Amino acid sequence: MELEDILKQLEATRDPKGMEGMARFGINVERAFGTRIPVLRKMAKEIGKDHNLARKLWEAGYRETRILASMVEEPSKVTPEQVDEWVRDFNSWEVCDQCCMNLFDKLPFAYEKVFELAEREPEFEKRAAFALIACLAWHDKEAPDSKFERFLPLIKEHSTDGRNYVKKAVNWALRHIGKRNRTLHSKALETAYEIREIDSRAASWIASDAIRELESKKVRERLEATG
Repeated sequence: MELEDILKQLEATRDPKGMEGMARFGINVERAFGTRIPVLRKMAKEIGKDHNLARKLWEAGYRETRILASMVEEPSKVTPEQVDEWVRDFNSWEVCDQCCMNLFDKLPFAYEKVFELAEREPEFEKRAAFALIACLAWHDKEAPDSKFERFLPLIKEHSTDGRNYVKKAVNWALRHIGKRNRTLHSKALETAYEIREIDSRAASWIASDAIRELESKKVRERLEATG
């Protein structure tokens, strides 16, 4: 499928009301069609994996083409330089998170890339580090606990960043690590209590929200059931 064909399909799905709703949730819709994620997933399945097309989709610069790019890209062909290029283009938490969950968490260098991204200053670039942690904790079922234990000091270090999209991703990362298994649950809770002692409104919010979920009956029962 060619880029022009995809743009025509997206134009056919244009939804101004949908864009209004997206804007209310903080999604950048300056260049967007308002196409819903399930529709994009269906399109991506029909397109199949295509590295060259993914690059063209990204360069087109629309919300939808960039999300589609993350869905159709071939992980084996992605380089650290390409990740850097895409991350620098992030202008929305949604595109950031979609790239992390559709592509970045499948890359062989994903775990090491987290530490590099965490040092970025722009809000969405830094968010990518912690969104990626959350996605790895969610999707990489076979990874050893040690890979996630390495992230806990990083989460604590950056818990004082008060920017909305960073602190929410830091919180997301901490909660997802804590929900993997009983061992990591204990370590994540310990980290959350340490963060709560930091004199920072952002740290206090991150810790309190994480503790609330990780100590909930629902999470504890699920962890008990899985052993």
